[in-house]
Amino acid sequence: MRNRNIWILIALVATPALLRAQWLNYPTPGIPRTPDGKPNLSARTPRGAHGRPDLSGLWQTDSAPPAMLERLIPGATNGAGEEPLSQYFINIFADFKPEEAPIRPAAAALFLERAKTFSNVSPLAHCLPEGMPLVEMAPAPYKIVQTPGVTFLLYERDTTFRQVYTDGRTLPDDPQPSWLGYSTAKWDGDALVVDTAGFNDRGWLDARGHTHSESLHLTERFQRLDFGHMEVQLTIDDPKTFTRPFTIKLKQHLVPDSDLLESFCAENEKDSTHVEGK
Repeated sequence: MRNRNIWILIALVATPALLRAQWLNYPTPGIPRTPDGKPNLSARTPRGAHGRPDLSGLWQTDSAPPAMLERLIPGATNGAGEEPLSQYFINIFADFKPEEAPIRPAAAALFLERAKTFSNVSPLAHCLPEGMPLVEMAPAPYKIVQTPGVTFLLYERDTTFRQVYTDGRTLPDDPQPSWLGYSTAKWDGDALVVDTAGFNDRGWLDARGHTHSESLHLTERFQRLDFGHMEVQLTIDDPKTFTRPFTIKLKQHLVPDSDLLESFCAENEKDSTHVEGK
């Protein structure tokens, strides 16, 4: 029954991603191509001003191998239609054995209690924001627009945006808690290191229902490996919820010759009435 409820929720939140971008097959300017016209995603990393890597482009997190999806949710490999899922979208602790997850006893107890009815208490099932880092791992693309003083991250999921400031400012001392937090960044070699804090405690870290407190501090390390591949290292530090910081690595790929599509969870949504407990 629990696996069935997980698939109901994941199918609900993944449905908007099944739409295809309206500029599908329009050639993206600046993409290197092979002699037959196909995007050359193994070409060199593009660089902008001051020789820094240019992270701009349309990106999407890689899906988990089918065998891993089967391990995470026995009896199924994909409950989101055509869009495969990242293992971390399903479970932020996918790399850990259950007994080794660095979660505090009180948070673990709350997670187990929530798991009984999570499909009707999840913010995703109510079309609330997905929060961080869940929106970054979702089965939908997001666009990075890099400018000298601020980098914009535009997520197709619920037409969400983030502003990452690279103008030297520091994080606010007493921020108004928000779903996506406040972000600043600086370069460490070829990696853009983003610090984000100021979260509210309403977001979920994954679709299973691991949550966080307002003390969450998220560090993202974006490194473009070549033209079409990027690694994003996420370090989650929340001393009120977890016994220690932990890190996961997302593999992401460029989505060429496409673009974002306006997407809102509440628009024409018909699934939530079928979620048990509503």
